[in-house]
Amino acid sequence: MKPTKNQLFKRQISVSEIGELGQEKLQKAAVLVVGCGGLGSAIAVYLASSGIGKIHLVDFDTVDISNLHRQVFYNLSDIGKPKAAVLASFIKERAPFTDVSFYNNPVTKNTVFDLISKVDVVVDGTDSLPTKYLLNDACVLKNKSLVYGSLYKFDGYVASFNIPQQENFSANLRDAFPIMSTDIPNCEVTGTLNAIVGIIATFQVNEVLKIISEIGKPLQNELLIYNSLNNSQLKMKLTSNFTKENIQEIFDSESYFDAKCEFQNPDWLISFSELNEKLSSKNIEIIAVLPDLKLPFSVSQVIPIQDFSIEKIKIDFSKTYVMVCQKGLNSYKATSILKSHFPDLNVLSLAGGIENFQ
Repeated sequence: MKPTKNQLFKRQISVSEIGELGQEKLQKAAVLVVGCGGLGSAIAVYLASSGIGKIHLVDFDTVDISNLHRQVFYNLSDIGKPKAAVLASFIKERAPFTDVSFYNNPVTKNTVFDLISKVDVVVDGTDSLPTKYLLNDACVLKNKSLVYGSLYKFDGYVASFNIPQQENFSANLRDAFPIMSTDIPNCEVTGTLNAIVGIIATFQVNEVLKIISEIGKPLQNELLIYNSLNNSQLKMKLTSNFTKENIQEIFDSESYFDAKCEFQNPDWLISFSELNEKLSSKNIEIIAVLPDLKLPFSVSQVIPIQDFSIEKIKIDFSKTYVMVCQKGLNSYKATSILKSHFPDLNVLSLAGGIENFQ
């Protein structure tokens, strides 16, 4: 079946505030969705279903079985496949008037300007704080609107940053949280319910549609905080304090490094089978960088990644140190920290994490 635009978007066009003019604005718009996980996958599908003309998806990760409870547009048969490619294929099957493309690499300081240059709105669907700040700072420098979303347990946060005003732009992420925190755990550590993920994703979609169709009032100069346990909402007022000049200085000096978004050096990894062979050795020291891991072996220390520091480890160059976590991301981060201080130390990260240990 080849539907017409009027058939496919009939219910939306029937909304008087949208109409055919508003639908045409959506059709002409281009949106960048960064992150194709719980937030990003739902955001992308809803935007395409709304008639956004061009959507570019960005995600470096592959589908994991632990994703499926909240990333509902992936199936068991998609496990191991690139998220961006799978999601793009899904959208093409149900949104014939959306041109969807994808990029299977992380956003970096070197690529961010190219990625945002040809879109009208950028949507942050990531769970990486460095990437969130990178997107924010790049959007401020290039005058792009950014729809922000994040999660912490039962709380969700939504805002529309850097919206054009009469003489300047609305507040941005640094006006809400000036300094990038280094000790906020992600959902791998704290866990999450799928309902709050879907709620915040659709809040973000709503912001994009308002911005593009120019109806309603975007969440500009305010941060919406939603709590799913109490069904409560709080709006925190924001004031624009960070100028473009301030952001440029930060951008020039900040690396925006995130270990989980980076290529993992194979020389710093140890496989499941290799670790099994070494478990009986007296020269191996295993350190868990997440608390309460269900492990089939004992560990020498537990140092949560948010508290990780070299001072907490008695370094012995005759030993091999193995960092372990749930998925192999935080353990690699810990490995990188140790390697940066002790390049000759034998330190390895369990590839793929404990959830794949056999």
